[in-house]
Amino acid sequence: MGFPRSFLWGISMAAFQYEMGISRESIDQNSDWYVWLHDKRNLESGAVSGDLPEDGPGYWDLYKEDHRRGEWLGLNAWRTSVEWSRIFPNPTFDVKVAVLEEEGNIIDVDIPEEILHELDKRANKEAVNHYRKIFKDLKNRGMKLILNIYHWPLPLWIHDPIKVRDSKLREGPKGWVDGRTVIEFAKFAAYVSWKFGEYIDMWSTMNEPNVVWRAYRGTGFPPNIRSMHGCEKAAKHLMEAHARAYDQIKRVLGKRTRVGVIYAVVPAEPIDESEENLYASWRANYEHTLWFFNAIIKGEHDNLGLGKNVQSRDDLRERADWIGINYYSRIVVEAEENGGYKILRNYGFRCKPGKNSRDGRPVSDIGWEAYPEGIVEAIQLLEKYNRPMAITENGVADKRDRIRPWLLVSTIHHLERKLKKGRNIFGYFHWSLLDNLEWYKGFRMRFGLFHVDMKSKKRTPRPSAYLYRDIIELNGIPEYLSEYIKYPNFLS
Repeated sequence: MGFPRSFLWGISMAAFQYEMGISRESIDQNSDWYVWLHDKRNLESGAVSGDLPEDGPGYWDLYKEDHRRGEWLGLNAWRTSVEWSRIFPNPTFDVKVAVLEEEGNIIDVDIPEEILHELDKRANKEAVNHYRKIFKDLKNRGMKLILNIYHWPLPLWIHDPIKVRDSKLREGPKGWVDGRTVIEFAKFAAYVSWKFGEYIDMWSTMNEPNVVWRAYRGTGFPPNIRSMHGCEKAAKHLMEAHARAYDQIKRVLGKRTRVGVIYAVVPAEPIDESEENLYASWRANYEHTLWFFNAIIKGEHDNLGLGKNVQSRDDLRERADWIGINYYSRIVVEAEENGGYKILRNYGFRCKPGKNSRDGRPVSDIGWEAYPEGIVEAIQLLEKYNRPMAITENGVADKRDRIRPWLLVSTIHHLERKLKKGRNIFGYFHWSLLDNLEWYKGFRMRFGLFHVDMKSKKRTPRPSAYLYRDIIELNGIPEYLSEYIKYPNFLS
C-alpha cells in the first residue's frame, strides 16, 4: 500500500542541541541549560557529562550543508525550534501587557501590535535575521516547516537553575514554577509568530512539557530537585502557557493557522492481564499523558492526574489543532497494594545499556528498550481526541548503527499498518539528522542518521541514512527490507 502522496517525511532537531560549535556568534550563554552544563558542582558530581554545547555540531554556521543532506535523503519536511534566550537575552518584564487572571488561573493575555513593536526593540536582531535566513533556505528547498517555539532551555532571567537548586526553590527566578513565565511565554510566542509566520507551515507551542515538569522529581534536568509542589506548579503553568501561546499565534496569523503541541507519549503496559494490573496501566497512562490532553482539548483540568481541585476551564478547551507524538519506548507497570503502580525494571526506559531487556529485546546505548510496536499503542492512546497526528520524534541512541536500521524499518512498518486502518497520521520525523548534544548526557548518545565528528564537524552518513532515503523514495518500505521488520525475533 505505501503511504499517502501527501505524507511528510522529515527529521526533528532542537536549536540548543544543534546550533553551537563553530563561530563565536553561534554561542548562546544566556540560557539555564548552558549554565547548568557548565556548573562546577554538576561537573564534579557527575550530574552532567562534561560535554559542552559550544563544542556541538555547529548547525548555526553549517545549516545550508545540513539542509542539502536533508535534500539528499529526500525529505519534504523539517521540524526545528528557536532559542528564547538567543532572541531575548535580556528581560521583557517591562513590556507591560493586560492579563486576565481568575482564581489563580491565567485566562488570557492581551498583546496588541504596539506591544510587538516594543518587543522588537528589545530583540536580538542578528539572531532574528539569522533564523529568518535558516527558515528561508529550508522553504527554498521545498520543505514543509514545523516550528516548535519552546524546546526546554529558558532565558536566565526567567530561570536560574543554580539558585533554585541551591536554595531548594526558595530563591529564583524560578522558571515554570512562577506564573510570570506563562505571561512572558505568551509574549514570546506572539513575537515569534509575528516575525517568522511567512515561513512556517505548522506550529507547535512546546516540546514534551511532561519531561520539563519532571525536572522537579530529580530526573537530572535543571534544577534537578525533588519538590512535588514545584512539579505541580510547573505542570499547571506549562499547560496554561501552551493555551496562551496557542491563542497568540492564532491572533497574529489567523484562525486557520495550524497550532499543536508535541508530547512524549510513553505507553504503559501491564505486566499481565489481571484486573489490578490492567487498572495500573490505565492509571499510568492517565497520569503520564491523558490528563494533559483532557485539559487542552476537553477543558477538563485535573493537574498531573492527581484528582486535586479538578476544574472545567473554557480557556483551555479546544487548544490543539494537531498532536505531535514523540515515541521512543514503553513502560511496564505492576499494581501496588495502595492502589498505585510501580514501573518495572528491565523493560522500556529502565534497562541496562547494551544489554537485552527482560523480553529479550535489544537495548540502546542510553538504556531504552527497542520496542517498535509501541508506536501503535502511542497512537491509540490519543486517537479518541480526533486530531491529526504526526510522529514528531522517533529514533535511537546507537553509535554503531546496530539497532537503528531494524528499528527504523519496523517502526515505519507498524505506522503503515495504522494508516491502512484509516488513521489520520500525516508525517514521520526521525530524531535526528545529526549526532548532537543529548542534554546532560552529552555527545556519547549518538542519535544521528549522520555521524558527526565534534572536533572537525565532519558529517558521515550511517547505513541507516541510506535505508531512510530508500523508504522516502519509495514512499513505503522496499521489499529488500522486509526481513528487517521481523528482526530480532525472526530467528527464535
